[in-house]
Amino acid sequence: MSEPAGAAYYAPMSTSVTRLGRQLNNIFRPSGKVFYGWWIVLACAGVQWLAALTWMHSYGGYALKLQADFGWSMSVLSLAFALTRLESGLLGPLQGWLVDRYGPRRILIIGTVIFSIGFFVFSLVESITTYFVAFILIALGSSLGGFATLMVSIVSWFDAHRAKAIAMSQIGFSAGGLCVPFVMMGLEAFGWRSMALYSGILILVLGIPLVSLVRHRPEDYGEVPDGVRADGEEAESDQLKRSQSQVSLTWQQAIREPSFWLISTGHGLSLLTVSSMLAHLIPYLTFDLGYEPVNAGFVFALMTAVQMGGLFLGGIIGDRFDKRIICTLCMMGHFVGLIALTYGAQPSLVLLFALAHGLAWGVRAPLMVALRADYFGPKSFGTIMGISSLIVMIGMTLGPLFSGVMFDIYGNYNLAFTSIAFCSLAGGLCFWFAKPPKLIAEQGLQDSDAEAHHL
Repeated sequence: MSEPAGAAYYAPMSTSVTRLGRQLNNIFRPSGKVFYGWWIVLACAGVQWLAALTWMHSYGGYALKLQADFGWSMSVLSLAFALTRLESGLLGPLQGWLVDRYGPRRILIIGTVIFSIGFFVFSLVESITTYFVAFILIALGSSLGGFATLMVSIVSWFDAHRAKAIAMSQIGFSAGGLCVPFVMMGLEAFGWRSMALYSGILILVLGIPLVSLVRHRPEDYGEVPDGVRADGEEAESDQLKRSQSQVSLTWQQAIREPSFWLISTGHGLSLLTVSSMLAHLIPYLTFDLGYEPVNAGFVFALMTAVQMGGLFLGGIIGDRFDKRIICTLCMMGHFVGLIALTYGAQPSLVLLFALAHGLAWGVRAPLMVALRADYFGPKSFGTIMGISSLIVMIGMTLGPLFSGVMFDIYGNYNLAFTSIAFCSLAGGLCFWFAKPPKLIAEQGLQDSDAEAHHL
């Protein structure tokens, strides 16, 4: 009896599904159960969702309300946001040392409590002084309880799947952006004071349980990076040799490498763009293009939805291709997006901005951590990231402040956004010239020679 015609079609499909299932099992359940590192990734995603929802993505909406209530200029409002980025950067070296010394979980719990208190103070603001105090607390808490601290844990728990893990953890940040329209509706319905109060409560109720799941190093819990254990004595010996041969630079060695400064500068210029959009996209769409605040929130949500897709793409291609080249292309994407936004009142060009900027941001974001981990290793990663933040903070600080001042002087954002767009191109050159450190390059050659000799 002849085989049914559909069988020939479904057989390859069944094989592909089986192969995909096997690959996913190898990634997420390498030893028969879900690797604990992925639970850490999930917790990190939840923490970043909280920070994005309540603070980073919602700031533009709060700025509109504060300006309406108090009549403060965009320069003053931007200065507070810029100072919070400055504080986070200055805190970086000490924060990195504390995380390397005491582990991320303790620092995350302290940061989450301070972050929540900052919102409680923010809900009581009646003057510029109280406003700045609230923002300093919010910045301190979000820094200690946020991205840099979380990444130390992920870098320690993953090696082969590091870019994917970082990308998946940052999906929470993008998901927070998708919720911006609801935040804008809440600001309209309940007012900014009530929203700030609710945010403080939400951070405590959800944040503390989430950060309690984070662990420092897998070896302390009887695990290994990626959860992949070697089989047999010979395999275990090979795994030990690979572990011992993995190069990890001290922070003193790292800062002597040109790539450290080039990556830090490129990262700072990329965040010049990102922080400007976080603080000023909604005001720009409202003041310059005449959008209603809720509609501006939907554009913001579209941008972050594209960013979320970019995170998936960045996690996949970042583990397969040269991260340095990918980052260079992403900086060109930032440039195209900002130029389209600045000179495009048409909805089609606003859409182009959301696509180009969002995709570039999403693909590039996980590679900022993964590229440093590849170049400098995991052992002193917290301290290296902390020192790097001193440079990165310049972009995070100047972007919102420069945009706010230019708006107050000229009444629009054209000059500010154009200048920042060209800074993105300069950042692309930084990534292009950021070659691996000498120790890493030499190790790569030794590994290649050893493999060739083995063959």
